[in-house]
Amino acid sequence: MEIEEKTLKLIGDSKEGVYQNELWKLLDIDSRKCSRILTKLMDANLITRESAVNNGARTYLIKVVAPEEESFDLLLAGGLFSPCAGCRLACQPEYCELLSNWIHQLTLEDEQSETEE
Repeated sequence: MEIEEKTLKLIGDSKEGVYQNELWKLLDIDSRKCSRILTKLMDANLITRESAVNNGARTYLIKVVAPEEESFDLLLAGGLFSPCAGCRLACQPEYCELLSNWIHQLTLEDEQSETEE
């Protein structure tokens, strides 16, 4: 297992996060190498780092970035799910009644949001 993966797993296994001044000891590496690994993981947006104090020493609390929940809002219009998602019909979009109705719902929602503003 690569050191970055091992580091990410170690941080992820702790719900509250891991203090950086303890992390490098747990990984059995020096603090400079730990900082470089954490920088890579932060650049990849896999972890966050916030200032903290641990046992009287200034350090950072490292946490794994929570994965974003999937949103299907862009596939919904007026409570209707996009008819093209999972469609097995060999239709032409220009003449598809299901798609036309769905697009009509989108335009209605746009008009409603414009009048509310």
